[in-house]
Amino acid sequence: MTAVSTPSPRSTPFRITAVCLGNICRSPIAEAVIRDRATTAGLGSLVTVDSAGTGDWHLGHGADPRSLSTLASHGYQLPGHISRRIDADWFDGLDLVLAMDSMNYRDLLALAMMTDSEPDVRMLRSLDPELAHLEAPHPDLDVPDPYYGGRDGFGAVLKMVEAAADGLVRELPDRLNR
Repeated sequence: MTAVSTPSPRSTPFRITAVCLGNICRSPIAEAVIRDRATTAGLGSLVTVDSAGTGDWHLGHGADPRSLSTLASHGYQLPGHISRRIDADWFDGLDLVLAMDSMNYRDLLALAMMTDSEPDVRMLRSLDPELAHLEAPHPDLDVPDPYYGGRDGFGAVLKMVEAAADGLVRELPDRLNR
């Protein structure tokens, strides 16, 4: 990833939250990758990246060990991750909310309607230049949940997330200047 031109500074960081179902598999991977890609592009001090889930099954738990292992084997770090659940109150402070699949996307849009804010809710893979022509929600934009599968599923998730994160980082300078 090459560095991108640095936008003019904002008074507050651009806040990105990646969201999956339980916040232990996909969204923590997205959090780590997006943070790493933004830092590598010289934008790390201008953005904050975190993650959450739409469900409460794993509240307070760490990331799935297979997520952590996949991240570590590819040079990413996610220290101290504890799963959290997103709620409508979060939207006022967020600039971009990234859904991992169509169900998460619909849940996030429903939550956003409960607020006065107008957050930018997108499906993560819509940022992948190869998939940008698809309109959300679309099954080809889903990042499949690897929870009940083997380690290979986590590697596939990582590849999907990396492609989308690269697309996001290319867009960030324009987004930061708005």
